[in-house]
Amino acid sequence: MKSQIRILKTKPEDAKSTAEVYYKTWLDTYPNKKYKITVEDIKYKYRNRNKKEELSRRKQDILKPKKGLIRFVAKIDDKIVGLCNIIVSEKKNQLGAIYVLPKYQGKGIGYALWDKVKKYFNPKNKTVVCVAEYNEKAIKFYERIGFVDNGKRFKDEKHKMRNGAMIPEMEMILKPKNKRDTRKD
Repeated sequence: MKSQIRILKTKPEDAKSTAEVYYKTWLDTYPNKKYKITVEDIKYKYRNRNKKEELSRRKQDILKPKKGLIRFVAKIDDKIVGLCNIIVSEKKNQLGAIYVLPKYQGKGIGYALWDKVKKYFNPKNKTVVCVAEYNEKAIKFYERIGFVDNGKRFKDEKHKMRNGAMIPEMEMILKPKNKRDTRKD
């Protein structure tokens, strides 16, 4: 019998498993010679992920999220294999990113997460996602679900490595679905 993908809201007890999803997907995705981002940088960034204080902080963030933040996990059997965070505000919808453990990629988990989270978005607002410029796999995935590159490029201090390198990001947008908005700006 094939295991079913279940998409659920994140609970405090998911803190350790979600930290592992971030860690393993970051290790698999973000090291990049051109931008001087190393495996050691990623390991350093996540070095405290299993420490009691960090897990306690993560649990509190899940219990009391910032305004508009909603977190989801993807489970197969009882194992968390992916996650997605969104921020819903009056003016825009923000897809935080979809992370799926490397060995579970290509199995429909990202699509299952997207199908769940998009129901929380205001369809009249723009929906954006930010992705590393060099993350071709993610860019292609977001394009398949309807996002387009809007040309915005930036670097965010939260993605600064200990060596000073920063992950270059691009913004992609999903157009609101209404009859008036057919422009491609």
